Amino acid sequence: METILIVDDVQTSRELIGKIVAANGHRPEYATDGDEAVERAKQLRPAMVFMDVVMPSMNGFQACRKLKQDPETAKIPVVLVTSKNAESDKFWGQKQGADMHIGKPFADKEIQEAIRRYVR
Repeated sequence: METILIVDDVQTSRELIGKIVAANGHRPEYATDGDEAVERAKQLRPAMVFMDVVMPSMNGFQACRKLKQDPETAKIPVVLVTSKNAESDKFWGQKQGADMHIGKPFADKEIQEAIRRYVR
């Protein structure tokens, strides 16, 4: 069982992804904004991170960039799960180091596929 960090300022979104993570045999942990995400990722060393983009304080693009620039967290896969679905948003996410982009609303199978891809 691996730890997967779920970052979203909307509780319902955190819970939906958390249920999928748990149903796939992993332990969900949570953060509500980018600042908390960076702190928790350093503390928990999760197998992967599901991260929203539009959040208060530090947004998901900024948090992703910070995680990928830090040698302690650079190898943790970051999957953006966001309503920011324009091609420019996907491009910008890749530029910040995101490993994958899932649009909201998402299907359970998209979250499951990301877990299969990034969690050994």
